[in-house]
Amino acid sequence: MTRSLKKGPYVDERLLKKIAGKKPIETGMIKTWSRACQISPEMVGFMFGVHNGKTHVEVLVTEDMVGHRLGEFSLTRKFVRHGGKMQKELELKKKEAEISAAKAAKPADTKK
Repeated sequence: MTRSLKKGPYVDERLLKKIAGKKPIETGMIKTWSRACQISPEMVGFMFGVHNGKTHVEVLVTEDMVGHRLGEFSLTRKFVRHGGKMQKELELKKKEAEISAAKAAKPADTKK
């Protein structure tokens, strides 16, 4: 559900205080736990460290992100991969091909 229009967007006041009067280039990463905070136009160019439950993920705010929430850019779950036995076999073949290509390239470099 969206927030009521009469209430306006939720922007954390502490974050606005941290970026007030500062230049995006000079400031480093600003750590925050406020994932529900909406990105406002004043935040463009700043680097935020958005907490995902374990670590702070660096998020560089651009103009396209205005109106979205900070938590959307700091994923809380880590995607491992799809696939089972067949996927492992395909990855092994690909790895072996890379190794053989690297071995083939090494003798060519040592002939100089």
